[in-house]
Amino acid sequence: MKFYDFTAMAMNGDDINMSKYEGEVVLVVNTATKCGLAPQFEELEELHNKYGDKGLNILGFPCNQFANQESGSNDQIQNSCRLDFGVTFQLFEKIDVNGDSAHPLYQFLKKEAKGTLGNNIKWNFTKFLVDKEGNVIKRYAPTVKPLSIEKDIIKLMEA
Repeated sequence: MKFYDFTAMAMNGDDINMSKYEGEVVLVVNTATKCGLAPQFEELEELHNKYGDKGLNILGFPCNQFANQESGSNDQIQNSCRLDFGVTFQLFEKIDVNGDSAHPLYQFLKKEAKGTLGNNIKWNFTKFLVDKEGNVIKRYAPTVKPLSIEKDIIKLMEA
């Protein structure tokens, strides 16, 4: 299995095949609007604005598995992301990232890049960096600020 073998449902109900991002760099993030780390939305958006037309795609996957910090509907989540945080990068419908009901894409990401908790996602805003060939290059802890991985993104975009 490769990253490009998966699909996910966008907030607008469209199925998006990850093969759409073939040949580009992808940063996958599980998000929560009521999380203390939610200010990271601003840095993610900054990266999107800076590199979105240069081959970087940021994919946000809202998740309510950590302290009930994303309990709203998909519409509420999308409105909060857009209005409160100015998000314009691709958002997907709310999913589970851990457990038996974890989205297949997240099962794959966790297998490819294990974290300190082994296969589990530790908290909101865990980030996975995927190269132009669909290889999962690195997992970043929730507390790692998006702008601090800018150099890793640039390196992959230039490769």
